[in-house]
Amino acid sequence: MCGISAFVGIQGPNGLPVNKSAVGLETELNKSLDIIKHRGPDARGVWMSPDTRVGLGHVRLSIVDLSPEGNQPFIDAEDGITAVVNGELYGHEAYHAQLANEYNFQGKSDCEIVIALYKHYGRSFLSHLRGEFAFVLWDSKREVFFAARDRYGIKPLYYTILDGRLIVATEMKAFLGFGWRPEWCVETLRGHAWKSGTKTFFKGVEKVLPAHYLVCQNYKGEVKQTMYWDNDFPDKRVLEIRTEAEMVEGVRERLLEAVRVRLRADVPVGVYLSGGLDSSTIAGIVAHLIKEEGAKLGNDVSGDLSRLRCFTVQFDKDSGADESGKFVTSLSIVHSAKGCLDVAQRTAEWLGVDLHLVHMDEPNLASRFEDAVWYSEIPFPDLNGIGKLALSEKVKSLGMKVVLTGEGADEHFVGYPDFRPDLLQEPDYSWPASDFPPEKREKVWREARENTGAVIFGDGSDSVPASTARMVNNTYTMREVAKCGYLPFLPWTNIYLSTGDPETRLAEDLDGRALQMIANKWHPLHTSQYIWLKSYLPNFILRWVGDNMDMAHHVESRPAFLDHHLNEYVNFLPPSLKMKYNPDNNTFNEKYILRKAARPFITDEIYARRKVPYCGPTQYKEDGPVHQVFLRLLTRENIERLGFVDWAKTEDYLERAFRKGDRTAFRNAVLIAQFVVIMQRFGVPPASPIPN
Repeated sequence: MCGISAFVGIQGPNGLPVNKSAVGLETELNKSLDIIKHRGPDARGVWMSPDTRVGLGHVRLSIVDLSPEGNQPFIDAEDGITAVVNGELYGHEAYHAQLANEYNFQGKSDCEIVIALYKHYGRSFLSHLRGEFAFVLWDSKREVFFAARDRYGIKPLYYTILDGRLIVATEMKAFLGFGWRPEWCVETLRGHAWKSGTKTFFKGVEKVLPAHYLVCQNYKGEVKQTMYWDNDFPDKRVLEIRTEAEMVEGVRERLLEAVRVRLRADVPVGVYLSGGLDSSTIAGIVAHLIKEEGAKLGNDVSGDLSRLRCFTVQFDKDSGADESGKFVTSLSIVHSAKGCLDVAQRTAEWLGVDLHLVHMDEPNLASRFEDAVWYSEIPFPDLNGIGKLALSEKVKSLGMKVVLTGEGADEHFVGYPDFRPDLLQEPDYSWPASDFPPEKREKVWREARENTGAVIFGDGSDSVPASTARMVNNTYTMREVAKCGYLPFLPWTNIYLSTGDPETRLAEDLDGRALQMIANKWHPLHTSQYIWLKSYLPNFILRWVGDNMDMAHHVESRPAFLDHHLNEYVNFLPPSLKMKYNPDNNTFNEKYILRKAARPFITDEIYARRKVPYCGPTQYKEDGPVHQVFLRLLTRENIERLGFVDWAKTEDYLERAFRKGDRTAFRNAVLIAQFVVIMQRFGVPPASPIPN
């Protein structure tokens, strides 16, 4: 919901802000909002301080309280506090009632509670927010510029300093409205540091981290980020005393509530239904709540399940698939596009809901490639985001604004096969019933390492500095996250190798508390979950197939599995109940306890079905629509304009990807092509070993 852009003038090392008129500053702020207006087509608001040192802008997607009273910025004239908020805050009704005697609410918007809670609790108010959000607040009396982001990074938020002003915005492209001229940060690219921590691949542009708030006070140049929440896990040496049945029920209760609160809206609500466990669970729970509890589906009070619209992507059999209609994903799992579609259809029929198919053939994929990169602002070596972009386009075409999604289940309930080695690396002393003889554990652990996708989309290197491996308790999946996305760098970029290898950079981005817990307290599986939640989820998944793609067509996605009330409970479950190993047949049952909790809401087929990742095709015919797009983007001229990528290797990837059907080469070509799109759309000059 919505997009924000804001600035505050600061007295930094470069002196005072560039002198601009009030009209000029407001014009720039509006240009910034123009660039992200796809996020909020329903209303626009701009507030400027009397001295023009602070400006807050907002484009609105109306979801809760559709009246003008819900428009932003929100202004508390009594105490001089102004705020712009992007996202959805659940349970806001209780805070409206609790604080009505001390705060004069303009309307019934969920987002207005930000100012009321800030006044009541001070900075600790963030612990009272539940949902997906990013916001900027200006406290004029205390001269505090305050920005924050939700716990998992569902909503993006970036900042930079330009012309003596700190600028904060929902998307990096919004900075262009202020006259920003982006430059590649080759040091960050070479060290893979843009995949975790605050850095981006643009010089001087940083992320507000998930579960952090940013403060700039008294117009000074110091900008500080502070963590307000973090994931935690149990001591691996402590025996779990709850029964399995008790824990299953605990998950079920919290999952029901996470979905229940996300049905509340003043507009229609739908569901993305892929045919997998995660989205089928969400759809099943929604149907259950409507049928058994009489829950409203957004603004629909009919109780008619046939009015619940679900959406799924259908890839062509020949759109990158082999003759069987199957293609191999990055995790070495065979996935049938038609099979998933059939499962989704059968699930929809069982639930009695309305399923809408979004057909994605190769021309559709090719035509949306560049727009997908522009909206996501993240290069990622597959085409999944294009399917998500098409889904949101379909939702918009039916006049809908809200969908519930399944993101986050794999991270919290251990759905990725690549978690297997870390599950087996140490015994699970919290759940002794899961253990088996050490000699067999060693054998299965080695098999798990050999049969998982070593280094997702990466260069396949198995070398990790010994000290770094010890820093993260030898967790296996760290190397996959660290090297996700391989670029063939030019030799001159080696000057930045002294900054450290990707694995070390990733480990060092973790704070001291987390490293201490990893070394002394957490099971290796929980360490892997923590690393993924800090890097892969917010920086790739939630950008390439999450909020950015949905908001491209002004659709708000609500990932119920990323509810912190739910996950604070799930985190403390035994590792062996998240992914369960069966020694009798040498198989793994991923998301075991989620399956048990979801059992009443899903079909027998979904309950028994193993993990099938959402992943687009990776093979395309030579001279086909996708190949033509890549031939246009991956020219020698464009690669040399990047300034940091090797043309000869790029040309080889292009050749092998389409002439020989090499899937790894295709993924490498996808990543490079995405950087070319960013270069063109953002107007980035060539990188150079000589500082500008």
